[in-house]
Formats: sequence, structure tokens, C-alpha cells
Amino acid sequence: MTDRRCAWARNASEAMTAYHDTEWGRPSRDDSHLFEMLVLEGAQAGLSWATVLNKRENYRALLDGFDYTRIAAYGAEREKELLAEPGIIRNRLKVASLARNARAFLEVREEYGTFATYLWSWTEDAPLVNHFTEPAQVPASTPLSDRVSRDLKKRGFSFVGTTIVYSYLQSAGVVDDHLVGCPAKPVGHAGSPAAPPA
Repeated sequence: MTDRRCAWARNASEAMTAYHDTEWGRPSRDDSHLFEMLVLEGAQAGLSWATVLNKRENYRALLDGFDYTRIAAYGAEREKELLAEPGIIRNRLKVASLARNARAFLEVREEYGTFATYLWSWTEDAPLVNHFTEPAQVPASTPLSDRVSRDLKKRGFSFVGTTIVYSYLQSAGVVDDHLVGCPAKPVGHAGSPAAPPA
């Protein structure tokens, strides 16, 4: 299977391979997972995904299992403690965004019932399936990620620029960018019609 995976997952670490094979591009409607990926994608800004993935369990341990309700209550003292932790990315703005994003996440849940309902409403509750054959064809952002990014910012989220949001949509399976022929492409996606214009 290895030689047919998406290029970024070939000859990669065990964690990266597992992430590619079992999570990336697979539709998620679990708010806990969606918040976790929001945290991790924001942490990635300016860094490699491998760096963040290697710190994933440290984040889980330090952030109350990515419990957005608890994180929303973090104050200045907790942020100071997190900035002293070598197991996560100690960027002051990224750490400050944790509680802010958790509070915004809760507000979206209050409005929509679940964050998943909000997120999937952008694609009428169906994944957008692309059929790229080369890594260079996969975009860094799209008109859809532009729109979602603008809306998230209006709602008070930070570290949600269009490139981060597009990575987030991929991680949540809202967008399926597994290359044609990749064995990890979710069942049924290989034959799905091409995604409509975003």
C-alpha cells in the first residue's frame, strides 16, 4: 500500500502514515474530533504537519483531552503554564487562541446545535470529492476555504486563515483530496462525481 499512498504519506513516520490511512479525508461529524483538529491545524501555522502530529498526545494531555468546555475557561494563569510546556508549540498567540477559539466553538454549538452541523452546512452535508492525480494539483486554498475562513473570523476565531481552513476541511473530510488510486480514499469516494465548484 505504501507506494500508492498520497505522496506526503510515503516513506513517512508511523504517526503520519496512520493519520493518512485512518483520519485524513474521512468525514468527521464528531465535535470533539473537530475541535481537536481545529487546535492542531492552528498550531501548524508556519510549521510542518509532522511537527504538530508528533506533539498531538502532549496537546491531548495538557489540554484536558481537547475538552472545549474546559479550555474555554482557561485564563491568563493557565496560558502562562502552557507557555512553559516544551511538549507543545510555545507560541504566545497560538496559546492565547486556545481559549478564544473554544469559546467561539461553544457559541457556534449554541447556535447550530453542533459544530458539525455548522461546518457541514457549507457543503450541504456531503463531502466534496476531488479526483486529483498529482500532488501539484491539490490546492492550498479554495473559494470555499476563503468563505469559511471569513465567517470563522467574524465569529471570533483566530488562526483560521484560508490555508489553515483548507487543511482543516481536508482533515475533517469535508474535502477529500486523496489522490486517485490511493488505497486510503474512503470507500465510495473513488467513483463519486467530481466536486462542484466551491
